[in-house]
Amino acid sequence: MQVHRRHVIFLQGYDPRGIAAYYRMFRTELKKFGALYGLSPSISRPQETADGLAAKWTIETAGEGWATSTQYEFLRWEDLVQQDRTMSTWRLISQSLMIYLWIVFKGILAKFSKAHWRFAVFITYPYLVLLAEILLSMALAGLAKNLGAAVGLPDAANIAASLAIFAGVLAALIVKAESRTYMLYLMADTIFTYQFGHRQRKDWDARIEHFAQHLVNVAKTSTADELLIVGHSSGSFLGTEILSRALEIDPALGRHHARVVLLTVGGNLPIIGFLPVSAPFRENLRRLAINPDIDWIDGQSRKDVMNFFPFDPIKGHGLEVGDARRNPTIYYVRLRDLIAPERYNLFRWHFFRVHFQFVMANDQANAYDYFMMVCGPISLPQRIRNPEEALAVATGTPAAREAAWQKLLAA
Repeated sequence: MQVHRRHVIFLQGYDPRGIAAYYRMFRTELKKFGALYGLSPSISRPQETADGLAAKWTIETAGEGWATSTQYEFLRWEDLVQQDRTMSTWRLISQSLMIYLWIVFKGILAKFSKAHWRFAVFITYPYLVLLAEILLSMALAGLAKNLGAAVGLPDAANIAASLAIFAGVLAALIVKAESRTYMLYLMADTIFTYQFGHRQRKDWDARIEHFAQHLVNVAKTSTADELLIVGHSSGSFLGTEILSRALEIDPALGRHHARVVLLTVGGNLPIIGFLPVSAPFRENLRRLAINPDIDWIDGQSRKDVMNFFPFDPIKGHGLEVGDARRNPTIYYVRLRDLIAPERYNLFRWHFFRVHFQFVMANDQANAYDYFMMVCGPISLPQRIRNPEEALAVATGTPAAREAAWQKLLAA
């Protein structure tokens, strides 16, 4: 069946930006999507829910022989992320460094490296930045010390001045370079994932419980054809937690009117799943793997250093479910095919931009198109199973579109 109505629940990652930034990005990318396919989608203004923990907007999209109305709901936890950033800089650095050393000595970094060496380098990156800033500060302090000795400054005063210069330069480097290095942000993310995995974040647990109950309510009352839950980046493991908890509350969650589909993209499930204390998390993954009432699609890309590729979320966590396995369907996304050739070489080195391409508009028509997934007429499972037909519906001749629809409707 065509998807005439879709309800999307979007779960952002560990990101201090909130609804305003994400709505602006969505609106801008929607225009780009429309221009690519010759469509004229409309979008409403965002409306906050009464509790302030979500905002939603509506998109109306129509093409040749189809029209789809999408309610797009953005679940909010940027307040919790912003609260983490109130920690003092030196406490944040020291706490994060201790966690990183724990990851190294427990062999978890080695497991990350085996699963996807690029992610292991990525998680090490902020500590390499810190080391570089320390070495540069030491070099400048050493230069100042030599200069002080040359002009006859007493040893005690020279040492004190050098230490002061070292501390001042290091503090300035950390603050001034943050907009380019993202070192402190990534260190805060490291602390969060460690605490979340060890069940030390009651504030996040409470928010997940709230959103799980919300998901249950939406599934029971929605008249949509498809209920699509999108977890991007850390939203991938948060999404599996919310969906698992919702299934505990309502085991019939996937048997109401709307087909329930989980889409995880740019995911990093092992940063929780590889922790020794994460047996409950892995058990939740196992339950999702064998649940016949939901579909789970996991999108991965080799070029994204912030996701695990190639990685099987079930076998990769040591879970064996045999013939009972239903999920996830792993979908490899070749980002080169989404981006205009003339700008790909520059694009590939902007790692955060690469990471966000999963939820942005394409330069080139492709079966993987986030906006077609959330605004188009084909259900996500059908799109993944029949990529050529899905693309033909969007870009083919009238005869090709008709043939594609016939095949999709017969599937």
